Amino acid sequence: MASDQSNNQSVERAISVLRVFLSGRPELRVSDVAKATGLGTSTASRLLATLETLEFVERDELSGLYRLGTAPITLGGVALNQNPVHREARQVAQDLAAALGLGVNVAIRRGDSMFYLLNFEGRLAPRSFVLTGQRKPLYATGIGKCLLLGLSTQERRELLPESSMQPFTPQTLTTHARLDEELAAVLGRGYAREVEELAFGRACVAAPIRDQAREVVAAISISGPLSAMDLAAREAELARTVIETADSISIGLGYVGPVHAFAASPA
Repeated sequence: MASDQSNNQSVERAISVLRVFLSGRPELRVSDVAKATGLGTSTASRLLATLETLEFVERDELSGLYRLGTAPITLGGVALNQNPVHREARQVAQDLAAALGLGVNVAIRRGDSMFYLLNFEGRLAPRSFVLTGQRKPLYATGIGKCLLLGLSTQERRELLPESSMQPFTPQTLTTHARLDEELAAVLGRGYAREVEELAFGRACVAAPIRDQAREVVAAISISGPLSAMDLAAREAELARTVIETADSISIGLGYVGPVHAFAASPA
């Protein structure tokens, strides 16, 4: 039993070291890792050395700084390839981004966040970074609103206390009264919209993806700068496109309809 506890603790410590690299800083000193994890410097150094031999981290010979290695990339690729939503949506999303010149994103819910499974950027919506693997708040995103359709009113309130619904811009929905009103509108029209709720200058339209059990398992969005999205002129066109694309992916996952009949979950 003592041996099992020691092994578990070692695994937890190693994972905590890897999680430090999620902070956004690409390269870290041993002291940075020790401070962030609360581990001793010698323990952090030993764990980093072990993770380096396993290719989970790399050490720059000149600076001595550590960065993530190739093993996480391999694991991430395998995980994505095994995910049924990713397999069904990848080519469809890539083709749509190329055709529209806009961003196309697919995400699932993980706890109180949306988790990007994939994203493709068109010529009108370039990004210098990859969204895949990142998490964003459910209440402030078009995809997140679609994912919340899979929860009852009570479940939403338990998952997202209003104290956690912090504003990112003046347009962010920060109360359940406003969120409930918006979700009712999403159900009525079959798609969600987000205009500068998470970030200034950006907008999206999104639709839910369902599986053979008719459960909301993911959502897809078309996104980009306000000027490229041009919702005043193109909202109906983009909404129709994202709904049809979501329906296509849903059917590939075994959903048998009715298409675009996204009924509310019971409260």
